[in-house]
Amino acid sequence: MAGFEYPSRCQVPTLSPCAAVLLDFGTEEQKRTHIPAMLRGAEIWMQFLSEPSGGSDVAGAVTTAVRDGDDWVLNGAKIWTTGAWYSDWALCLARTNWDVPKHRGLTVFILPIHQPGIEVHQIEMLNGAREFCQEFLTDVRVPDSDRIGEVDGGWTVGTRWMSHERLLAESPYVTVPAKPAISDRSPVEIACRAGTVDEPGVRDLIGEDRMLDIVGSALQRRLGTGMASGRIPEQSAAIGRLFRGIAESRRATIEFEVAGDAVWDEEFGDAGDVFLMRQVSCIGGGTTEMARNVISERVLGMPREARSDHNVPFREVPRGGRRSS
Repeated sequence: MAGFEYPSRCQVPTLSPCAAVLLDFGTEEQKRTHIPAMLRGAEIWMQFLSEPSGGSDVAGAVTTAVRDGDDWVLNGAKIWTTGAWYSDWALCLARTNWDVPKHRGLTVFILPIHQPGIEVHQIEMLNGAREFCQEFLTDVRVPDSDRIGEVDGGWTVGTRWMSHERLLAESPYVTVPAKPAISDRSPVEIACRAGTVDEPGVRDLIGEDRMLDIVGSALQRRLGTGMASGRIPEQSAAIGRLFRGIAESRRATIEFEVAGDAVWDEEFGDAGDVFLMRQVSCIGGGTTEMARNVISERVLGMPREARSDHNVPFREVPRGGRRSS
């Protein structure tokens, strides 16, 4: 695949984390129904994870799932789902118990995206892109056979789910080229076209960009090999997540600085827009702040961060000045 475009959106999140979660926690029937379709490209999957009121607090989900015979009825909203408008199925985290601490009252379901009761709204971003979506679920019925893992055991599933999400390039379920396709956003190419190669500091910036590329590739290999062999914990995926966020933001800044005043010219494509959107790399897929917490607590074994809602029934946790009913 080196030097060619590759279908990253068909792999992420369909194969990782969605197929990975099915392989870890799904029933045999669920695996036989969906894994072959995922591998054929017949089913594209997305994550219904983040919520408008939750930020990075995934365990604070307020989308509800209420048991009704052999079905569950889901109500709520999800947000920042990339590509939900063209996708087929979703892995969805919902609240099934309000009378226990927030981490103990969650359950994971799978559901078709395009069905009555689900509205998908595309969100227009600063750069004009409309890939991110918000979904509104109203009385969506899901059979219990489409539940993943135990009732109220969604945090066990979710922890593994988010570990797969952080893996990305290190994931055994995702194939990426050894080298990316040739890009007109290479700092060398940008500097040559902008005529800034000989300006003070530009070559240092080009060298820094190359260093980030080399270190990132080496880190991915080390993390992938270490986790596969069991030498380092799977939560070490957060190390790769943290580096990617910081490095991608910095590399967008380098491109901007190398181009100089010419950055907004059409010949430089989206270099200016990428600079304006650079902080997205530190937010999407779990914030870099959350990655630092995971590294400190679950990799380095440092004391857990104090929480005011520890061992408090989720119903009693104040949210936005109000308590849940």
